[in-house]
Amino acid sequence: MHTIKKVLNSSVVLVEDSRGVERVLLGKGIGYGQKAGSQIAASEGERVFVSLDDADHRNLVELLAQIPAEFIDLTRTIVDDAVKQGLVLDPHIYLALTDHLHFAVDRQRRGLKIVNRLAWEMRTVYPKHYAVGVKALSAMEDRLGVALPEDEAANIAFHLANAEVGREGVDSLRVVQLIREITTIVSHTASIQLHREDLHSARFITHLQYLVERFFTDRLLSSEDDFLFHSLSGRYPRAVASAEKVRDFVQGKHGVRLPNEEVAFLALHIARAAPE
Repeated sequence: MHTIKKVLNSSVVLVEDSRGVERVLLGKGIGYGQKAGSQIAASEGERVFVSLDDADHRNLVELLAQIPAEFIDLTRTIVDDAVKQGLVLDPHIYLALTDHLHFAVDRQRRGLKIVNRLAWEMRTVYPKHYAVGVKALSAMEDRLGVALPEDEAANIAFHLANAEVGREGVDSLRVVQLIREITTIVSHTASIQLHREDLHSARFITHLQYLVERFFTDRLLSSEDDFLFHSLSGRYPRAVASAEKVRDFVQGKHGVRLPNEEVAFLALHIARAAPE
């Protein structure tokens, strides 16, 4: 059993267990008719959040008191769909995503349009997350009567990717931004035109995803044997030159020099995607 400390809205209550640990209990109608001091049990159909000692999380919990319950129910639907797709998410996705959905709908109703210039990269790098975002847009229109632009699916995908368990330390926004910067360099130096439905483009972006995630988690590939690098330099000089431009850019912006092994594999993928 839990003791209710505060009813945030009809779908969310702040509770305390027998050890004095604060939790957030989320469930449709769970707060209806309840008040502070009441006892409540958590059933399997409800979500329990812990670790509310963090100030940022506390602020998000308080924010839920200002958000209509239908947004929380909508977040539950989106997260349930993500779980069915095999995503394992940190429970705090409920807090962050609910806040984002509320803001997105409010922005749309006030006629404020923001273009997500990373939407194509997001769709390509995180297709499973993006697909959940697309379904979420339909659910939002059905339940709230608000049609959000397709770019919003990418924003939802960002939240899902950042909340994915096992990807700690990987910021999907930084990943996609660096991928876009690299593709811009490669497009100009190797005459590669990336297209949404093109298989070679998708393969190239997937390679960049793993490269960039390795970069941000300090797991870059490195070997004392530079045979592949030197071999490609003679066979695909243009691709290697393009990859070297990427190395120069990354070092200039982030102060980290990509090893020859990473440059070699990048050049290999550039050569594969480049026109004959």
